[in-house]
Amino acid sequence: MHVVLMRFTDPARAPEAAERLRSLDVTGSDVSYDLVLTTCHEDAGELAAYQRHPEHQALAAWLTPLLAQRAVVDHLEPARRQVPGPPTG
Repeated sequence: MHVVLMRFTDPARAPEAAERLRSLDVTGSDVSYDLVLTTCHEDAGELAAYQRHPEHQALAAWLTPLLAQRAVVDHLEPARRQVPGPPTG
């Protein structure tokens, strides 16, 4: 999972970014960030491919100059256990 929290130099720019990403903060507290981006990937290689994708690079180029702060957490989730379905037959 790839999680990016963003705090803007001008919070008025957050709605435009949210239109592009969807996940705008609604509380506006002192510890809030303005926007969060969460993506899920099968493995670290898929995350790396996502980060190299031209559309990701273009959005990052537009967004990065608008940010006062950014925090990123990348982690791999353990394999999900399969729940057996009802017996067939």
